[in-house]
Amino acid sequence: MAITIYGIKTCDTMKKARSWLDQHGVAYRFHDYKTEGVTKALLESWCKEHGWEVVLNRAGTTFRALAEADKQGLDARKAVALMQEHTSLIKRPVLDLGDRRLVGFKPEVYAAAFKAAA
Repeated sequence: MAITIYGIKTCDTMKKARSWLDQHGVAYRFHDYKTEGVTKALLESWCKEHGWEVVLNRAGTTFRALAEADKQGLDARKAVALMQEHTSLIKRPVLDLGDRRLVGFKPEVYAAAFKAAA
């Protein structure tokens, strides 16, 4: 199973998720939004699977720093455009397991996902 973890290298949650994967012997490829970017099609697929409300990180400083006009009238189309422009707005990490994606990091969710895959 080819696993890719998407996120930002300096994010603390990313560090925890990658550490968990390393400690559990899970091989993965790391895709850094800041250096590699993210396509509109990929963001749209994640939003279709999980809902844009889950994929969009409203808790961070990047969202709070947006102009009020950008925060108003959010829908899937607008959220995808904002996340593509400001990759820090994408909830981290997104773990692509091939058949599904996990958004965010919770050790128990990762453990269950890899137990089910075994």
